[in-house]
Amino acid sequence: MLEFLNLKDEYSESDLEEALIQHLAEFLLELGDGFAFVGRQQRLRIDDTWFRVDLLFFHRRLKCLLVIDLKVGKFTYADAGQMHLYLNYAREHWMKPGENPPVGLILCAEKGAAEAHYALEGLPNKVLAAEYQTVLPDEKVLAAELDRTRQELEARRIMRGGDVAGEA
Repeated sequence: MLEFLNLKDEYSESDLEEALIQHLAEFLLELGDGFAFVGRQQRLRIDDTWFRVDLLFFHRRLKCLLVIDLKVGKFTYADAGQMHLYLNYAREHWMKPGENPPVGLILCAEKGAAEAHYALEGLPNKVLAAEYQTVLPDEKVLAAELDRTRQELEARRIMRGGDVAGEA
């Protein structure tokens, strides 16, 4: 949930990146514990072509670089290939002795589950794709999702035979 960025309906990848950098502390909290910011627009040259990695982090506990590619549109299989290229380069040129191989995260506005599965499955590099939202869902949508999750948890508890009345 990236609602703290206050982005309007239409924005570019550079607008998204700039907003994330301006709100870096909140973004790090959204990512979770142990992330350290390394850089943005990290340049790399392959043959005669220059590329730029949107965001680069290091995860202290996992001891690896996290390469983040921002997409304002829908995830495509081409995004997976681009990230694979970045990770191969990062492993060869940016990884330090004692570190684990880098991990890629493609943050996109929309992701088709099947396309992501087939594009990312079996790659030698660890690449993840995740959707982001810049606006919290409507209150009714949130309430329905909370109710659905509560029902699923209750069904799991019943299936495992937990919390039966009269148990010691």
